[in-house]
Amino acid sequence: MSYHVNGKAFDREPAPGQCLRTFLRELGHFGVKKGCDAGDCGACTVWLDGTPVHSCITPAFRADGREVTTIEGLGRPGAPHPMQRQFEDAPGFQCGFCTAGMIMTSATFTEEQKADLPRALKGNLCRCTGYRAIEDAVKGVSAVETAAPGKAVGTSVGAPAGHDVVTGHAEFTMDTHIDGMLHLKVLHSPHAHARILSIDKTAALAVPGVHRVYTWEDVPRRRFTTAIHTDHLVDPDDTYILDDTVRFAGQRVAAVLADTVGAAEEGCQRLAVEYEVLPAVFDPEAAMADGAPQLHGSHDPFVRDPGHNILLDLHSHIGDVDAGFAAADVIHEGTYFSPRVQHAHLETHGSIAWMEQGRLNVRTSSQSPSIAKVKLEYLFALRPDQVRVFCKRVGGGFGGKQEVIAEDLVALATLDTGRPTCLEYTREEEFTTASPRHPMTLTVKLGAKADGTLTAFQVRNVSNTGAYGNHGGETLYAGGAAVMIYRCPNKKYDAYSVYTNTVPSGALRGYGMTQPAFAVESAMDELARALHIDPLELRRRNIVRPGEPLVALHEGPDDVTFTEDGLAQCIDLVGDALARTADRPPPGPEWLVGTGVASSLHETAPPTDHLSEAWVTLGDDLLYELAVGTPEFGEGTSTAHVQIAASQLGTTPSRIRLVQSDTDRTGFDTGAFASAGLFVAGNAVLAAANAVRDRILHFAAAHTGIHVVMCTMDDDGVVCGDRRVSLAELVALARARGIRFTAARKAYGSPRSVTSNTQGFRVAVHRVTGEIRILYSVQAADAGVIINPAQVRGQIEGGVAQGIGFALTENHHIDGNGVMVNPNLRNYRIPTYADIPRTEVLLVGSADSVGPMRAKGMAECCINPVAPALANAVHDATGVRYRALPLTPERIYGRLPAEQSVSAG
Repeated sequence: MSYHVNGKAFDREPAPGQCLRTFLRELGHFGVKKGCDAGDCGACTVWLDGTPVHSCITPAFRADGREVTTIEGLGRPGAPHPMQRQFEDAPGFQCGFCTAGMIMTSATFTEEQKADLPRALKGNLCRCTGYRAIEDAVKGVSAVETAAPGKAVGTSVGAPAGHDVVTGHAEFTMDTHIDGMLHLKVLHSPHAHARILSIDKTAALAVPGVHRVYTWEDVPRRRFTTAIHTDHLVDPDDTYILDDTVRFAGQRVAAVLADTVGAAEEGCQRLAVEYEVLPAVFDPEAAMADGAPQLHGSHDPFVRDPGHNILLDLHSHIGDVDAGFAAADVIHEGTYFSPRVQHAHLETHGSIAWMEQGRLNVRTSSQSPSIAKVKLEYLFALRPDQVRVFCKRVGGGFGGKQEVIAEDLVALATLDTGRPTCLEYTREEEFTTASPRHPMTLTVKLGAKADGTLTAFQVRNVSNTGAYGNHGGETLYAGGAAVMIYRCPNKKYDAYSVYTNTVPSGALRGYGMTQPAFAVESAMDELARALHIDPLELRRRNIVRPGEPLVALHEGPDDVTFTEDGLAQCIDLVGDALARTADRPPPGPEWLVGTGVASSLHETAPPTDHLSEAWVTLGDDLLYELAVGTPEFGEGTSTAHVQIAASQLGTTPSRIRLVQSDTDRTGFDTGAFASAGLFVAGNAVLAAANAVRDRILHFAAAHTGIHVVMCTMDDDGVVCGDRRVSLAELVALARARGIRFTAARKAYGSPRSVTSNTQGFRVAVHRVTGEIRILYSVQAADAGVIINPAQVRGQIEGGVAQGIGFALTENHHIDGNGVMVNPNLRNYRIPTYADIPRTEVLLVGSADSVGPMRAKGMAECCINPVAPALANAVHDATGVRYRALPLTPERIYGRLPAEQSVSAG
């Protein structure tokens, strides 16, 4: 067959049934991404004769004799296509994994299509941006600015990898080829609970190209936790690489290693497994009952109460809640449910391993290569110098890659065979085996005086940790922040993390606070209405203020500093914004309109140990090399780190060369989660840059004989009094004396501070269909000093968009056997462009007490108030309180009063 790809002709025969996506990637066109392999996400979009198509559902043979254009061929070197420039200048991306497909689709738009983007972009999904930045890119709206030397902080400079992202040259995890690479595929359990009696490998090993079959008998028998924290003791070691007991439908049973993905999949199908099916339990309340099926035996020391499947329970109280309720004029009590939610990052989990000079190398999609390395050392009894783990650009994370999920199996196979090994998850495997958000059921009881003063605050939280306890305890503890937000002399918090025969839950943006925020902020709204007090005013009267103790689970001292009244300002800003937009009309007479608000507090680093080390070196090429272990997956820390370093070194971001997320080339870094990528790693970058600056200044002062206080950095030199010395001269002088301008500094996640967010919505609810339309969305945030305004706005918009999906459309449905029934993007339904309104972002002008450059991270906390604000708005519109998510049209309509739906007809 004859093909023309990006203007080059060649003859090649695709494999029978091969899709165009895999065919193009085999040819080295890695800008063509895999997000779904079902035609749902658009990440694989290419042109066939100038028309965009989803290459994952286009047979390769259909490109025979036609012109194929990928993102790499859209422009020319040094002359990108106008749409590529617009996406770079907007910037129209965060992680960038969807960007190639977005550009290939958008570059064909007519003016008519640009005017109807909900329809024109219906085939392209983005999980990061919230779509506003993509709309700006399509329409040529630019936000990227150029920073003057030493003035990078506060400027919307572009991402260091921006040009590579929009031209398709940014490397993601799987964008490489290694000669002789083998492929792993995993056989997953069809049962929610079973004991494996035998596995017959004979037929699988007979498949041509199959090299190995690994079962529980072939792996190190070492317990570990897939969860990533510096202190591994906060998570239970309740997991094996492969086990002889499966505890959820989808758990690994065996892994097949073969020359091709197809051979490995065939090998999995031919494995003969004999199971003893065991009783299963899916509901955490039922799992805690006497006589429930037991997931983990009493011999396992990590289980708090093995007889009742309780991994961990927390019980704390302050004051006397019974007395508080007795003193209340009004009491409200309600039970609220938040379902299991998947991250749906468009890059699925994947890892590649190989041996090099006797060392194990693992290239992986992870939020923490440093801790992934530590876990591999432990699992395979390797010395630290025998393992290297690193990341290229990561295609989204949101906490889903705060796990060791693929790294252990590729390491196992490569250590066994000496051959390079690859494991890439399918979209279905993401849904059925990766770790989603914890389903939580919270009962909130509030007591208040007639003037709104809280007298008692009681919460019971039952969290479904699934079959294993990764993140089960930490997310339970984190939920205390929802209790911390309000002053009350009498508080009680009882919480349970419970094992069930469902997919293990894990870390997801908001990390244990999103679900309690939905419950507490919904309950506060209901209390306000019972008191006949405006919901915003009730919050104003009860929020914790600077100087007051942040009391959640205990009254003891902590390391959190609370010095800014950001929350009160957020509430006021949202209240003013809703009042300012109150005259916007409803879509029509058949729509009910209401407004809702909610707030949240979020600590700027996790309470467990968090460490980052940064290195800064002035090279012989006169560029500053900044090495930091934090991966980049769309949270923008790379850009912020470069801005911090450039500001301290008196230079521009273009003169900072970034090295990141490589355990051979960077210091230890706990990882990019809990907004610590900015807060902790940013402080390390700040300290290292300051140390190098001071060394240069002292050297220049000694060289010129001018006191150091009279010396200042400029873009490529030092001004000492009325004399300027170039960096080139200083580097040469220093080299002659054996001196290098380099420094390493560490930072820790303590002391910490708090961020504040308030979300407001105005919604319309259709009387007949139960459809919800968002008429107006606004979020106010206290982000401290803003390092990059465009990025902060983008993080908030993306968090709001994800929160809207959590509240309205997304649900992880399992059947009566514990099997997920909608494991694909089409039926799971993350928001599309048409679903997401523009959010007005209002930033409180504050300065953090302990953050780098007095900034606070904003990637995580912005999601927490979204779902309760939406639920409160729906209640305001309909008069009906919905206490379970998602707020789907059928759930809404089913409870609307008959007179409301009848009056519409």
